[in-house]
Amino acid sequence: MRSTKKAVFVSLALLLMLTVVLSACAGKKESKEGNNPPSESSSESTSSETPESGLYEVGKEPLEFSFYGHYDWYSMPKWGEDVASKWIKENKKVNIKAIQSANNAKQKLNTMLASKDLPDVIWTDRHSADIKMLLDADMLVPFDDYIDKYPNLKQWLSTEAINMLRSDDGKLYQFPNWYTNQPNGNAGYIVNKKIYKELGEPTLETTEDLYSYLKAVKDKYKNDIVPFEPELVVDGQGLDVLYSAFAENALNRWVGNRSVPQGDRLTSIFLDPAFRESMQYASKLFREKLMTQDALTQTRDQVKEKILNGRIAVFASSSPTDFAAEGNGILSKNDPDAGYFMIWPISKPGLDKSKIFPGTYAKLGWNVSVITKAAKNPEEIFAFLDWYTGPEGQRILMWGPEGGYWEGLEADGITPIFTDKYTSDPEGLAKLQADSNNIFWNGNTVFLDTTKAKYEATLPVEKRNWTTRWQYEITWKTQADATEYSVNMQPPKDSEAGIAFQAVEDIFDEYRAKALYAKNDDEVLKILDTANEKAMSVGYEKSLAWQTDSWQANKKKMSGS
Repeated sequence: MRSTKKAVFVSLALLLMLTVVLSACAGKKESKEGNNPPSESSSESTSSETPESGLYEVGKEPLEFSFYGHYDWYSMPKWGEDVASKWIKENKKVNIKAIQSANNAKQKLNTMLASKDLPDVIWTDRHSADIKMLLDADMLVPFDDYIDKYPNLKQWLSTEAINMLRSDDGKLYQFPNWYTNQPNGNAGYIVNKKIYKELGEPTLETTEDLYSYLKAVKDKYKNDIVPFEPELVVDGQGLDVLYSAFAENALNRWVGNRSVPQGDRLTSIFLDPAFRESMQYASKLFREKLMTQDALTQTRDQVKEKILNGRIAVFASSSPTDFAAEGNGILSKNDPDAGYFMIWPISKPGLDKSKIFPGTYAKLGWNVSVITKAAKNPEEIFAFLDWYTGPEGQRILMWGPEGGYWEGLEADGITPIFTDKYTSDPEGLAKLQADSNNIFWNGNTVFLDTTKAKYEATLPVEKRNWTTRWQYEITWKTQADATEYSVNMQPPKDSEAGIAFQAVEDIFDEYRAKALYAKNDDEVLKILDTANEKAMSVGYEKSLAWQTDSWQANKKKMSGS
C-alpha cells in the first residue's frame, strides 16, 4: 500500500506543479499578446505565414524550438552536426535545441515542471501517464486546427490510427513515430542455408516438418549445432512465434496481453487451445533437446554469438533479421553456400498457411511527439513536424541530401532516384542512417519501406539488402494488424485490475517456464490448468474485464464512433 500511496502523492504533486506552470504560461501570453497585439504588418505575423495560403512555410523564415526526449536512455545528438540535420539547419533554417534527460528522465521532467520551464516539444510513449498528466493540466496543444492545413500526416496516417491517437476529449495531441497503414515487422523463422543444403533441402512448412527437420539436425550435428533457437524465452520471442502456428489468425499480441478474444470478451490465455497446444509442442522440443537448453537464462549477446558463428539450424523470434542479417554477411563472405534465409511461417497440418501470422504491427507505430503550451509558435512547430514526416524530410533523414545517394525524383514527384553510390558505398549509407537514427522522431514507415523495397527489387539478388529482401518476400506479408489490441491494454498499476494484472504476469512467467520443463504433454496441460486457477484466485477476472472494456473502446475509436 505504501508504494501505491506514494505514486498517487507524486501524481498529485506533479499535477499541482503543472497547474502552476499553466498559470505562468497563461500570464506570459496575456502580457505579450493580450496587452500588445501585433499589427498585421509586424514581422511576428508575416514571418510565420505564406500570405497567399495562410500556411506556415518551412524554410521561409528561421524557426527554433526546444526538444526533450523523455527517456533515460535517450541523448539527442547536437543538431546540425550530422549530414541530415546540417542540411535542414542550413536549407530550412530550422534549429532545434536539445534538452537532455541525463539518464534520469522522470527527475528531469519533474525539475522542468517545478521550474515552470517546459520544453516546446516532448518525445515520449504514446498515451503514457505523463501525457495524461499534461493533458489534465491543459498544457498540451491540440493539432485539430492544423492537421487539415498541412498535408503529410493526414495523407500518410490512416483515419483509424488518428482516431486511436485521440485523447478522451476527442482531440488529437500526439504526433506519431513509425506509424503505418500497411504491414511491417520482421517476426518469423530463419534457416541456416548450409545446414539445410547438407540435409537435402527438405520441405519446411508444417509443425511436423519442423520437428522432423530438427531431429535430423540433432542426429547429424550432435551438440555442435542448436536445432531450434527461440532467443529469450523469458520475453516470449520464439515461443510466441510458435504460438501462431497452431491456429488461423492467432495473434501473438494476445499472448503478450495475457488475454485471448472469444466473441466480444477477452478470456484466459491459459485456457486458449492454441496456446496450450503450442506449449505442448515447445515442451517436446525442449525435453528432446531440439531447443536451446538455456532458453530461459541466456542473454541476447549469447544468442548473437551463436547466430554469427552459424551454430544454429532454425532461429525464430520477433525480429530474427537483426542478428541474421549480420550473420549472413559474415558467413557468406568466405563461403557462398553459407548464410541464412527465411521461410514462410510454419503452421499446424490442415491450417491455411495464408492465415498464419508470426508477428503483429500497430498502425500507431512506436512513440509520439507532443507540443506544449510553453511553445510560442505551436503551428510553426507542427508544420515542421509535418514536413519532417513527409517525403522530403524522410528522404533527407534516410538517404541524405540530393546529390549523394540519390539524384532527382521519379514521375510521382516524391520517390528518389538512387545513384550508383547507393550500392557502391553501403558503409557510408549505413553511417549516415546510424547518425540520423536518433533524430528520427516522426518516421514514416510506409513511404520509407515502399521506396526502399521498390528500388531493391530492381537489383540483382546478390546486391539487395538482405533484410529488405526477406521483408518484401515474406515478413511484410505475414504480419497481422493488432492495432485494436495495442493501446491501453494494461490496467493502471494502482487499480484493482492493475494489481491483479501484475500478479497474473508473475504467474504466467513462472508457469510457462514450468510447462517448458514438463515431462510429457499431459503434464503441460495440468501445469496450465493450475496456472489458470492461481490467476483466477488473484483477480484475473477483474483484469480481463478491464481489458475487455478497453478493447471494445479501442474498436469504437477506430470506427470513429
